[in-house]
Amino acid sequence: MERTAETVGAPDTPKTPRAAPTLALTSAATTVALMTYTASLVTLPETAADLHTPVSAQAWLLNGTPLGLAALLLVAGSLADDYGRRRIFVSGTAALGLTTALSAFATSTWLFTLTRVAQGAASAAILASSLGLLVHAFPSPRERLHATGVWGAFVSGGIALGPLVVGALPSWRVSYGILGAAALIVAVLSPRALTESRAPRGGRPDLAGALVFSLALVSLVAALTLGRDGWLRTPVALLFAASALLIAAFALIERRARTPMIDLALLRRPRFLGSAAGGLFTGLSVLGLFSFLPTLLQRTLGLSPMDTALLTLIWSGLAFAVALQTKRLAGRVSPRQQLALGFALHAAGVLTMLGAIGAGSWTRLLPGLVIGGVGSGLLNAALPHVAVESVPVERAAMGSGAQQTFRYIGSCAGVALTIALVTKGGGSLAHGTNVALIVSAALALVGALGVLLPRERA
Repeated sequence: MERTAETVGAPDTPKTPRAAPTLALTSAATTVALMTYTASLVTLPETAADLHTPVSAQAWLLNGTPLGLAALLLVAGSLADDYGRRRIFVSGTAALGLTTALSAFATSTWLFTLTRVAQGAASAAILASSLGLLVHAFPSPRERLHATGVWGAFVSGGIALGPLVVGALPSWRVSYGILGAAALIVAVLSPRALTESRAPRGGRPDLAGALVFSLALVSLVAALTLGRDGWLRTPVALLFAASALLIAAFALIERRARTPMIDLALLRRPRFLGSAAGGLFTGLSVLGLFSFLPTLLQRTLGLSPMDTALLTLIWSGLAFAVALQTKRLAGRVSPRQQLALGFALHAAGVLTMLGAIGAGSWTRLLPGLVIGGVGSGLLNAALPHVAVESVPVERAAMGSGAQQTFRYIGSCAGVALTIALVTKGGGSLAHGTNVALIVSAALALVGALGVLLPRERA
C-alpha cells in the first residue's frame, strides 16, 4: 500500500524527540566519523610502508573515505528522509565501527582502500542523517542555529582529535581498532535515546536514481584520483565520460520519478546553489590542502606523526573553538557572510605560509595555521545551517547530503590537485608547495564569491 503523509508521520507523532541526547549522540558519531576520516593523514607514510604501497597509489589511501562519502551522501540523505533518520544513523554508525575495525587487519593496499571506501559510505549515513535528526529535535530557528553550530564544531573537533589520538598510539592498526570500538559504542546507545523521524512523502524511494548517482560519483572520484598520474590517459578519459553520461541519465530519471531523490528545481534556487558552492570550495581549497599537509611536513621537515598532529592541532583546535562561539554572531552576521569571511581568512592564512617549506621552518607556519583555523571554524559552523536552510525543512537530511556531496567531491579533487602541484612543482617540493598554497588561496576567494553572489529573487 502506498504511503501517505499521514501514515509516514504517524509512528513519530506520539514521541517528542529528546534534544540533548540527540545533539550529544549525533555530535559523538560525527566526531568518530571525522577522526576516522583524518586518521590516515598522519599515518600515511607508516601505512604505505607497511602495505608496500607505491607512490602512484598513495592517493587512494587518502581518497578512499572521501570516495565513499561523495558517492553516498546524497543517497543517504534521501534514504534517511524516506526510511527514517534514526534507522539510517544507527545502521551507519554500526557499519562504521565494523569497517574501521576491519581496516586494522588489512594486508594489502586494495583491501585497506576498500575498507576506507566502506568507512566513507558509513560516514555518509551518519553525516546526512544527523542534521535531519537535529532539525526534528530543534524545531525553532534559534534552537536550530545553535544545534547546527555545535554539530559543526564537532566536525572540527573530529578533525582535531583524529591526528592527535592516532599519533599517540603505537601503530596505525591499533588506532583503527580503537576508533571502530568507539563507533560501535555510539551505535549501541543510539536506538533507545533517539526518536525516529522521516519526511512526509508518498511513493517509493528513488532507488534507481540512487544507484545511477552513486555510480556517477564513483566514476568521477576515480577519475580525479587517477588523474594526478596524467589527465590525458585513456582510463581517466573513459571515467570522466562515464561520469558525464551517468549524470545525464540521473537527470532523466529524476525528471520522471514520482518521489525523486533530489528535486532538480532546487538547482534554480540561489540558496541551494550557495550551499553547494560552500561545500565544493571548502573541499577544494581547505580539505584538499590540509589533507596532504601532514604528510608533506613529515617528508620535508622530518616531523614525527605526533609532532605533525600537535602542529596541525593549532589549526583544527582553533576551528573547533571558533565554531562553538559563532552563536555570538547570530543576528549580526548572516551565515552566507560568515562563509565568505571563513574563505577569506583561509586564503590569508595559507598565503602567510609561503616559503616555510623552503626555509625548513615549521614556526613560519604558525601564523597561517592560526588564521586558517579561525576561518575553518567559521566555515564548519555555517555550512550545516546553510545546508538545512537551503531546502524545505522536511528534506533536511537530503539538503545536508547534497552539500556534503559537493564538499567531498571537492576534497577528492583538491587532494589530487594538491599532490600534483606539490610533487610536480619544477622538481622542488618547496616550489610545488608554494604553487599549491597560492592555488588554495585563489580557490577560497572564488568560494567566497560563490556563496555571496547567488541572491533570492524578491
